[in-house]
Order: sequence, then C-alpha cells, then structure tokens
Amino acid sequence: MRTKSVLPIIGRILMMIAISMVAPILCAYYYGEKEIVIFFISMVLTFITGYLLSKIRENDDGLRLIEGLAVVSLGWAIITAFGALPFYLTGTLGYIDAYFETMSGFTTTGASVINNVEILPKSILFWRAFIQWIGGMGIIVLAIAVLPALSVGGMQMFAAESPGPKLDKLKPQMRETAKLLYGVYLIFTAAQVILLMIGGMNLFDSTCHTFTTLATGGFSTKNASIGYYNSAYIDAVVIVFMFLSGANFMLHYNLLRGKFNYFKDREFMFYLAVVMGAILLMTLDLTYNVYGNIIDSFRYASFQVTSIITTTGFATANFDIFPSHSRIILIVLMFIGGCAGSTGGAIKNIRVLIILKYLYREIYQYVHPNAILSVKVGEETIQEDILKDVMAFFIGYIIIFVVATAIVAAYGIDMITAISSVAATQGNVGPGLGLVGPTTTYAALPVFVKVVLTFCMWVGRLEIFTVMVLFIPDFWKE
Repeated sequence: MRTKSVLPIIGRILMMIAISMVAPILCAYYYGEKEIVIFFISMVLTFITGYLLSKIRENDDGLRLIEGLAVVSLGWAIITAFGALPFYLTGTLGYIDAYFETMSGFTTTGASVINNVEILPKSILFWRAFIQWIGGMGIIVLAIAVLPALSVGGMQMFAAESPGPKLDKLKPQMRETAKLLYGVYLIFTAAQVILLMIGGMNLFDSTCHTFTTLATGGFSTKNASIGYYNSAYIDAVVIVFMFLSGANFMLHYNLLRGKFNYFKDREFMFYLAVVMGAILLMTLDLTYNVYGNIIDSFRYASFQVTSIITTTGFATANFDIFPSHSRIILIVLMFIGGCAGSTGGAIKNIRVLIILKYLYREIYQYVHPNAILSVKVGEETIQEDILKDVMAFFIGYIIIFVVATAIVAAYGIDMITAISSVAATQGNVGPGLGLVGPTTTYAALPVFVKVVLTFCMWVGRLEIFTVMVLFIPDFWKE
C-alpha cells in the first residue's frame, strides 16, 4: 500500500467532517448553549489535522484498489476518532464510550451508551443524529460528491464502502453517481421532516428523527424512542421511510425519472416478502399472547419488523418481553438486513437470496448429479466468481459473529445478551435483547466488550473484507 496516496485523501475527508461541525455550532448558537465553544474547538482540531494530512505529497499514478480499501477502512476509524471529540470534550462521555457512540453514529448502528438522552444539550443531540445522516449514505460517497479532488479513484472507494455484492453505476463518473444518490436522500429528508411536523413533532425532533430514520440509524432524542409519541400516524410515517431506506436507492432514483421498477427487481420483491411474512407471523403471535386484538398487534409488529430488518433500531414497544417466537423472528431479521444499495446493514437480502438459490442448486444436483445448473436471480445468471464472493462473505460474517459472541460471553455476559449484542452491532441494528434491549443501553457492559462491539460495528458497516484486509501483512507493503 502506498501510504502517500491514502493520507492526503483521508485529510480532505477530515476537513469535510470539520466543516460539517458548523451545523451543530449553529444549533448551539440558536439555543444559546455553551457547547458552541466545544464544537468550535473540535472543528478547528479536526480541520488542522485534515489540512496537514492533505498536504502530504501524493503519488501521481492514481489510486489503486488497495489504496481505495485503505482510505475507506482507515478513514472511517480516523474520522470516528475526531467525531467523538464533542462527546468527550463536553464531558458527556469518557473517550472509549465517546468513540463507541460515534462509531455507532457513523455506522448507523444506533447502539448507545447514554442512559438519558433527554438531559443532553440540543447541539449534542443534533450532532448525534447528524453523524448518522452523514454515515447513512456513506462518508466516502458524500466526499466523492462534494470534493472534486476525489473523483480520481472514486470507483475504488465507492465499491469498498457501498453495501452489497454489486452496485451498478448510474452515471459514467462516480461523482455524478454520488450526487444523484444524495439528491434522492435530500428529497426524502425534506419529505419526512414535513410529514413528522404535520403529526405534531417540533422542527428539532422532526429533523433529528428524519436524519436517523433515513440513515436507518435509530438514534432518538427521547429515551422511549418513537414510542414516546404514542402516535399511530408518526409510527406509520417512520415505517414508510424506514422501509424505503432499506430498499436500493437506485430504485428510488429510477422512480423520480418516471420508471417504476420496484416489482421488477427480485431483491426488492424478496425484501417485501420477508417483511410481510415476518409481520404476519409476529402479528399472530402478539394477538394470541400479548395484546389480544389484531389492530394493536399489527401496529407494533409492523413497526418492530420494519425497524429491525432495515437495521434502524427504533422502538415503539419493549420487544425484549415479546414471546419467544417473536424474538426469534427479530434475531433472524438482524442477520438479513436491508437491500444492497440501501442505508441498511447486515448480510443483505440479495446475498440471502443468492445463498438460498445456491443451496437449492446443490440439493437438486444430489438428485440429478449430471445436471448443469446455473444460479439465476430473475433473468440474470449469477457468475461463479460472484457466488464465491457471496459465500466467502457469509462464512466470514458468521465466523466474526461466533468469535465476537464467544469473547463477549467470556466476560460473564448471558448468552441472550451476548448473541443479540453482537448480532445487533455487526448488523448495525442497535438494540438487542437482554441487557442491551430497547429500554436499556450498552453503558453497563465492560470496557473491552465495548471495544469488541465497536469493531463489530466497523467491520459490519464496511462489509468485512474492506476492514479485514488490514490484517493481511502483504497489505502494508509498499
């Protein structure tokens, strides 16, 4: 890896993050909060560091794939370190907890170590929501969209950060693609803010909840999350935008161009079928065992299913006390996640669909050993190298899950909490079950467990290989 090709780009991205701190500074000024000084100091430190890194002389022969991977993996880790400064310098959190909270924000995980968010200054709450909005579409995607200097090598970084086994370009230039995706993102942001305000939320809460809905992040300004509002209308608005954010943003872009391709996309149809099936099963379970009526059961089942499969993590009920069948459904959804090209995390629907079709092919060939079969998704034949990549990703995902769960359990954490905390952080979901359920936080966990779960968030958001290459010695050779 050529370090001189990587550090200047990370420096420019740090400068962009520093400039983004102007937003919470304005928020602190508007509400007359003393945290304005802390945000200004954080902005200056971040900008100066980024400026110094950006002045390192780059190699002239462009950015290779290996440098693209380094920019994304190291970039997210370094940016998180500086994004944590406001939480730390204001005394809100110790630095390890601040790093955990910030990584949870940028990776749109929504796992929190703050027990009472309602006592925090509004500028801190705004920054907490804003970093999720930035991380939702991707820090690198945003950087490519706004920084012309990153157009070179943009495809390498875009591919390294974007979720799913394949992401088609909308435009020949990666900068144009990134700008189009953020255009859709901004339209959805404005629409949801307006709809939430119609439902009775004030502008501040509407903006923060919109940021964390579209990012499928789940940070809330209320301890009780969306359940605080006890509004079927607000529930419905959030469900719709969580579901849309869990779908491929290419489909939304095509809709704005007058092309309704949702029902032609096999991944979207699979995603829709999983959501509807899970809602049906959970509604029946809650009707017979909890609420006693189908209306309330459907309302709470719809919200929790959509929240978990899109890896948003909002809550309108304490699903940790749901019957076992419903909790098992939610744990399975934590692994499936959203669609490729969405802001959702976890394995992704397209990979699950490919794995199921691959499994069917292998079973079929036991019956017909001489048959030559290909794996197809719709009319598209999945090439063997893509099948290999998908299976390798799945194996890697499960290995990391098992190892991380074993480490967490070794600290005396009960198995329900250990399994769900790793599944929720690696899948970028947020709340789990047990000690990290929707009515609690991750604050009580041991420090090293938080470090392990922070790693899970990082490796889960960047799709495993982008991070794991850092542990290959040959990666670091010039």
